[in-house]
Amino acid sequence: MRKAKKTDEEIIHQNPWWTYKHDKFERIDGTYGDYFYAETKNSAMVVPVLDDGRVILIRQYRYLQDKESLEFPCGQLREDEAPSEGAKRELLEETGYKVQDLIKIGNFDGFKGFVKDETHLYLGTDLKQIDEPHPEESEDIEVIYRRVDELEQMVIDGKIWDGQTLAAWALVRDHLHKITSG
Repeated sequence: MRKAKKTDEEIIHQNPWWTYKHDKFERIDGTYGDYFYAETKNSAMVVPVLDDGRVILIRQYRYLQDKESLEFPCGQLREDEAPSEGAKRELLEETGYKVQDLIKIGNFDGFKGFVKDETHLYLGTDLKQIDEPHPEESEDIEVIYRRVDELEQMVIDGKIWDGQTLAAWALVRDHLHKITSG
């Protein structure tokens, strides 16, 4: 497959969470174009499963949609942080749980057309609550617990609408069903 070739890159805006960029590129037919996009430091997400088979989710308010969202613990990676370490850190910060067994499920890009942001997905088992959640200043988080069948119904009913969480669930659900069914 032939690809476009980047000829120039410009940073339009940068903040602690993402960078807004403008690329100039040569198309495969020899003409030139512009591409505008955001780029992040990537993220790590954990689907945490308790010994009794319940899954831990977080409920938080999402400003852009002006409503609450039910999500798996997830957050942006820090500079030079390994994805597995970022997953452990985010789980502890958002839920107060420490994970002993972290299984890499895969990676996905949730916003492929306008954001360069890879999510590293993990399944977390052998959990121990060691603290209360300590979310970032901008987050208001409530930890909730659901059985797999309840979570599935929440997806069907549209109560879980976050794209990263839906993508993660599609990737992890078969692994989770194996764990919870013995």
